[in-house]
Amino acid sequence: MAAYQWQRIGSSQTQYKTLEADRGEIVQSVSANGTLNPVVLVNVGTPVSGTVKKLHVDFNQRVSPGQILAELDPSLFRAQLAQSEANLAAARANLRLSERKAVRARDLQQKKFISDEALDQAVQVLDAARAQLSLAQAQVEKDRTNLNYAVIRSPISGVVVARNVDIGQTVAASFQTPTLFQIAQDLRQMQIDSSVAEADIGLIQVGQDVDFGVDAYPDAEFHGQVKQIRLNPTIQQNVVTYNVVVAVDNPEGKLMPGMTAHVRIIVNRKPDVLRIANATLRFKPEQKDLSGHALKDKGNGPVVYRLQNGKPEPVEIKTGISDGSFTEVTAGELKAGMPLISGELRSGKTDNEGGFRIRLL
Repeated sequence: MAAYQWQRIGSSQTQYKTLEADRGEIVQSVSANGTLNPVVLVNVGTPVSGTVKKLHVDFNQRVSPGQILAELDPSLFRAQLAQSEANLAAARANLRLSERKAVRARDLQQKKFISDEALDQAVQVLDAARAQLSLAQAQVEKDRTNLNYAVIRSPISGVVVARNVDIGQTVAASFQTPTLFQIAQDLRQMQIDSSVAEADIGLIQVGQDVDFGVDAYPDAEFHGQVKQIRLNPTIQQNVVTYNVVVAVDNPEGKLMPGMTAHVRIIVNRKPDVLRIANATLRFKPEQKDLSGHALKDKGNGPVVYRLQNGKPEPVEIKTGISDGSFTEVTAGELKAGMPLISGELRSGKTDNEGGFRIRLL
């Protein structure tokens, strides 16, 4: 099998690009995405079924505790309550009658006109009448409570962020309580629910500073703090993530529920350290280009290269944290201002003077 190699004619001298080591700040961070949510979001519903008769609030409206949000048609609830109250009156009348019968039966039994068994039956009827009265009272209380549930009130003060019903709509609460409204308690305090990969979760601690941005304000940067690291993992296609909750102040109200936040959690910050560009760590020269100096003990740490008589000379270092662009140097012979090789440029003839040739391998 034949292979071909392109080679520029006349490109014999190697030139290098260099970047100086310097002192500066390195901020190590963990990136994640999350969603802005209110700290307290209450789903307001009702445990009874009925038809919406009135709506008293709408989207974005501020409400206070106990304020009426909506009303269901109370006709059926009032009719049921009236029936229960009638049953209660009948139970009270039956109890009074049973009490009188029990008194007469006791007098007759003392005079030996009736047997003990007849007295026991009269007492049993009295006890049943008392139980029936308690049952009727409970039913009245239940129907009165259902009538009160027909008026939906706000449990907290806040802002209506969602309204899921309209006038005339039937609310069915047969299997679960339907959500009619969503109320955010205070949008000046919000939180970001972000997903952090398991490889990075060990670096996260409560109280760490967080910088984040949203697509609605591409030129603005917002700040927060890690509030909670939830232990319940999320596993999707064998990828494990953890929910990290970030507390956010929103005094101007710019941030809205549901916005996507691009989060950067600051896990380490060093303000004045010796640092090098990451490009210098990635540079690896060919063996023939080295200056002839070799490391005494290779493999103990990362290696960078400086120019010595026009050729790369290896320098072993120890590194610390990195921010993706710069890496901290914790030990080694480097000093601030020392130029390090980050890449190479081949120079020789100009494009007009030089050319290409094909070499068969």
